[in-house]
Amino acid sequence: MAGVLIYSDNTSLAMELLTAARLIAKDQNKSIKALTVNNPEQAEKLAAKGADTYRIQNPDLTPADTAAMASALQQAAEKLDGDIVLLSSNRRGKELAGRLAEGLGAGCLTDVKSINTGKDGLECVRNILGGATVGTQRIITVKKIIALSPKAYPAAEQEGVGSLQDLEVMIQASKLKLVETREKAGENVDLEAAEILVVVGQGVEKQEQLADVAVIAEAINGVVACSKPVATDRKWFGEERIIGLSGKICKPELAILLGISGQVQFAVGIREAKTIVSVNKDENAIINKMSDYVLVADLNDVIPAFKNALGK
Repeated sequence: MAGVLIYSDNTSLAMELLTAARLIAKDQNKSIKALTVNNPEQAEKLAAKGADTYRIQNPDLTPADTAAMASALQQAAEKLDGDIVLLSSNRRGKELAGRLAEGLGAGCLTDVKSINTGKDGLECVRNILGGATVGTQRIITVKKIIALSPKAYPAAEQEGVGSLQDLEVMIQASKLKLVETREKAGENVDLEAAEILVVVGQGVEKQEQLADVAVIAEAINGVVACSKPVATDRKWFGEERIIGLSGKICKPELAILLGISGQVQFAVGIREAKTIVSVNKDENAIINKMSDYVLVADLNDVIPAFKNALGK
């Protein structure tokens, strides 16, 4: 039976893929198989959630060598009869998606936010035209590669007991050798996992105000983020805090936007927040149109007032 094959080197994202795979499998009467590569702990966790999991253990495979990884995934898809392959749409997953699609002769879509199943097959909802709008697209080839955006689906719940099996693939020893690993310079912050974001835009005029913004964020258990120019032009933050097409696509419960104009490159990264509060002295700012609450006021007055209201 043709089925759905899922793979991500990130265990949390793999659990989200499992949820999506179950929806597809239920509608199209397909089997589900999960794949892990040199990650026994992830294999155990997927099996514990009820997934039939296949483990590849091969010392010649390293995630840094995407060509070799794509070859391994292609062999796995062919051996396990996976005509739909779900990957995570992070940086590594997007590259794998393209390489795997070429190898399998499959159609491919990345940055997919949701998948609808129906009589016309799988319909993928994703940002198009540089994030200016959302479109629904279908892959018309028999084999399909779909890379899902982080947090597109919740982590899988346990459904029964899965299995663990080993899978052999043939990989030529890579010419790439991992010599050393180093932590990426910058702060260790996970914007995509944050439930509350306090986002700094160019309307915040003074760098000294960032200390108060940090206090506000901490008081409400939030994380400070920013628009791209605040990081790349002003150098106030590292790039790991950027929201938007050039940064992170986030879906927090609450997003408080301080001095954000709302250009599409930013808006695509925050528009799926459950509640958006915009603070801007420009009543005609584009961001106000997509916000749930709008406060037209000067941030020089609002930031201290926020801080005082929180007792800080």
